[in-house]
Amino acid sequence: MSYITAEKNLDTEPGENLRIWADKFLTAKGGEFDKISPADVKNLVLELKMHQAQLEMQNEELHRAEAEVQHSLEKLTKALDGTVLALANTVEMRDPYTAGHQRRVAQLACAIAREMGFSAERVEGMRVLGCLHDIGKIAIPAEILSKPGRISPMEFTLIKDHPRMGYEIIKDIDFPFPLAKGILQHHERLNGSGYPLGISGPDIILEARILGVADVVEAMASHRPYRMALGIDQALEEISRNRGILYDPEVVDICLKIFTEKGFSFST
Repeated sequence: MSYITAEKNLDTEPGENLRIWADKFLTAKGGEFDKISPADVKNLVLELKMHQAQLEMQNEELHRAEAEVQHSLEKLTKALDGTVLALANTVEMRDPYTAGHQRRVAQLACAIAREMGFSAERVEGMRVLGCLHDIGKIAIPAEILSKPGRISPMEFTLIKDHPRMGYEIIKDIDFPFPLAKGILQHHERLNGSGYPLGISGPDIILEARILGVADVVEAMASHRPYRMALGIDQALEEISRNRGILYDPEVVDICLKIFTEKGFSFST
């Protein structure tokens, strides 16, 4: 056996024999290079080819695993989207006068969130929150939801509990964003005059503050059983007048900007 030759150890990890061969070539000095035989070079080339084949196999297995994970993720995403849509439709079937309300609120809330620099994942969370924020209304009698004319104080008390009911429905589902808390807080106001908890300021999560503005703008701009649509201009006047009082000032400023400067409009 020449100086540089080493027996192949079949028990070594993949690539270990290659490392041994490389170390011997790299540490050979002076006349020791003369002791490198053609067989040594051939063995090193074989080791290189074997190691390359092993890496290619591992790479193919990794790509297959990644493709399977991506496929599973896409299926789960579609299932979640389908579930969200079904739940949103359930509410709107019981309250036909507000059909599409949740989806339009989601559109505006996502536009505000994107302008505020939310990540794509967080914007998606806002979309789901917008689509489900009124899920608690399934516990309110349909005749109250669709009642023409003014509702009574007792009826309004029932309606005001829908954020809490929605929270109870959603709270045990493990979402990667504060869905249940956003539903619970979307009628809270900065000065503590909202419901159902009466919390104020920073105690209201940002997602709920965004949703609160989007909800008010869409509701005022749309028809309701007890009134005609008030229009976008009056809705924007409402949030401007109560900026920093009822509504988060940064959220209001961005909402006004996307309407007045960026031409936002609700899609049908």
